[in-house]
Amino acid sequence: MIARRAASLWFADALVLLAIAAWAYGASSLPQFVLPNPVTVARRLIALFTDAEFLVHTLASSVRVLASVLLALALGAGLALLARAVPILDGVVSGLLQPFLNAFPSIGWAILAAIWFAPGHLSIVFVQVAILTPFCLINVAEGLRQIDREMLEMARSFTRRRARVLARVTLPLLLPYLAGALRIAYGVAWKISLVAELLGSTSGLGFLMLRAQGSADITTVLAACLAIVALFYAGERLLLEPLARRFAAR
Repeated sequence: MIARRAASLWFADALVLLAIAAWAYGASSLPQFVLPNPVTVARRLIALFTDAEFLVHTLASSVRVLASVLLALALGAGLALLARAVPILDGVVSGLLQPFLNAFPSIGWAILAAIWFAPGHLSIVFVQVAILTPFCLINVAEGLRQIDREMLEMARSFTRRRARVLARVTLPLLLPYLAGALRIAYGVAWKISLVAELLGSTSGLGFLMLRAQGSADITTVLAACLAIVALFYAGERLLLEPLARRFAAR
């Protein structure tokens, strides 16, 4: 098993090196404004995380993504728990609100935010929360459906306080589903952040890419895309995977 894992990692690394070599070869025969070489892009990528001018945009996107994910998780989980606690609202949440949020186009939220709000943090967070909420709602609602009802009945036999049952039984059982919702929302958030920032922001990696497009700066465009990949990978490895393992072990 260990040898197979090592071979898989070596193969993946070899594919990355091969892709970089192919990129360098292609860039050698094309103008810089069409396809810059990997070294030039790598230098700009480093600048995005070190140079003060670029770092402001990187941090702006990161903070907005994290805030949007947490807000969407709280909103989606709250709606799912509300529908569970008040059965009469289940039809509204699962039969009306959830399909509406699922079907509403992402670009529609971005356009509405550009009309309703001034360019800035609020408009970007609004778009991301509106798009991410149904992912969290579906995941948490499914988790609630999977909870053992007999365990809940047993908990209610010891106390009639709903808040106590929620805190001591329901939420601990929901932790794996909350972790799953968090991972899904985090991945989707980075995909939609650029679209939101293109239409309604004066900072962030999306705004940086829009400005770079206007000046035909393909180096910054590629570096911004790779910065998002690096940020997503770091968050996934350093935060989300340890959380998922911890919650799964409970």
